[in-house]
Amino acid sequence: YFGTSVLTDSNSFQEVVVKIERPTYNKPFLGGFRNIRTGVEFHNAGSQTRCKKRPNKATKSFGRETQTVWEKNKPQQTRNTTSTQMTKIGLYVSNMTDKLISPGKYFTAEEYHKRRLEAVIVLQKYFRRWHAINVVQNLREQKKLRLAWEAQEESRKKKEKEEKFRREYERKLNPRTKEDFELLYHDLELWMQEETERINRTLTGAERKAALCALLEREAQLIACFERHKLNANEENQHKAVLHLLDKCAQPKRWKAYDGKITEMDTQDTLRARELLEIYRSISAKDIPKDERTDVLLTLRCTVKEHECKLTQEIVELIDREVDLISREVKECNLEGLRKRICTLFLQYIKIPKVNPQVAGLRKVPQDPLKLYKNVYFCHSCENYLPSTEFVIPANSHTIGRCRSCYKLDNEARRRESYLKYRLILENLRKSEADYQDDSKIVFLVQLPDLQYMIENIWNCQSALSAWDELYDLVMVRWDKQREWSPWNTILLTKEEADVHLKLCNLQEAYEAAFIFRIKQKHIRAKNYFSQIPAMSSFLPGSDNQANASSYKTHNSSMK
Repeated sequence: YFGTSVLTDSNSFQEVVVKIERPTYNKPFLGGFRNIRTGVEFHNAGSQTRCKKRPNKATKSFGRETQTVWEKNKPQQTRNTTSTQMTKIGLYVSNMTDKLISPGKYFTAEEYHKRRLEAVIVLQKYFRRWHAINVVQNLREQKKLRLAWEAQEESRKKKEKEEKFRREYERKLNPRTKEDFELLYHDLELWMQEETERINRTLTGAERKAALCALLEREAQLIACFERHKLNANEENQHKAVLHLLDKCAQPKRWKAYDGKITEMDTQDTLRARELLEIYRSISAKDIPKDERTDVLLTLRCTVKEHECKLTQEIVELIDREVDLISREVKECNLEGLRKRICTLFLQYIKIPKVNPQVAGLRKVPQDPLKLYKNVYFCHSCENYLPSTEFVIPANSHTIGRCRSCYKLDNEARRRESYLKYRLILENLRKSEADYQDDSKIVFLVQLPDLQYMIENIWNCQSALSAWDELYDLVMVRWDKQREWSPWNTILLTKEEADVHLKLCNLQEAYEAAFIFRIKQKHIRAKNYFSQIPAMSSFLPGSDNQANASSYKTHNSSMK
């Protein structure tokens, strides 16, 4: 604000307060003038006031001036005129910087295009040479990488084979499972056949009979050695199974929350099972000091006295007997039988549901006797009543047959075959089908004898592509990966071939017609075999089953 005097009508001055607004925008300059004498600048009034804003219209308007471009061509002559000065009489101009230009040889348009073509050919020649060098270099690099990969794969296969042989040797040297003893008996049978063939080929008469008797005696000694190893392995496996059962009882309750985290909770029953597990481990431990053994026995005595029964009374009597013998400095070897009895009776005590409630849901034999009549069958070989899980029932079988133990005993006594290779193929097949997550059912109906029949009689124990006959390297996969696995939708290949086969999108373009025809014939044979089984026949396509069978018979008759 500032004050100024304003002349009024009565020829008098009046003080007026003037309010000055400082603009917050840049004012447009609309012209003005400057006093030459004083140097004061004066601007037009329009540049000192706020501009009027144009009212906003509801509709947009377009003018011709904003849409049309006016173009104008106007020649202009520059005002700067130049000239060239030449040497003349009375004027010297230096020619030191001048250039002498002489006309070249004249050539026609045809010659010009010919020179251009030759130059292009030279450029193409050098480009193709450069491109060929790059291609050869890339091929050389690919060859080098391919040879390195092949060497690596060969080394890997060699190591895997050596590792497999080492594991087999270790399994035969220290057998622990049923598969280990199957391998031992299978090797024994192979050795017997070789020795018998050698004796029959080289010896005759009495010498041959004596050699066969010695071979039979040697076989009996080896079988006795196998059985001793089997007893030790069964004892060790039984101890591991007991510890596994007790550890499973002692596991806390687990459930998954909405955020994916696992929550664990110990109940009164799990804590009780964990306490019994620790006591059992302490009781079954060997080579512990006498003071610790005595403390463990006293703890066991206090634990079993919580439930009064005939079993606990017997356990308490055995504990008192062992404590008395320990105080008399009896040797450890003389106490082994007594300690085994204590462990056995305490294990029976742990398996009582009243003592250990967690064990009720893990026992194989149900508490209700009426449940024993369900899924229980009679084995005509060992004459025992066993649950259905103890029987190996092939898909084409109409009767129950013998149990697993009788099959194993018959195999060890007569054929001595090893089913480990077929079992590995079946396990890999079921695992791969479970990964598809498309509710495959047929693969879990096929049993080990059925798979063995397919591999031996239909696929001839070799790969359909390379004829590789090492069963450890073979796997069964889907022929058409879009459909569920079945004996009529499968192919036997090596692991590398199976990986490539499952990546194919169109089988008709990838394989020859003759190869596809052979695979289809094998599928028809599998259909004819499994169509006799009621459980499998329901999965067969009813429309084309008879047509495939008739075509297979027609083809066989034409081949004959």
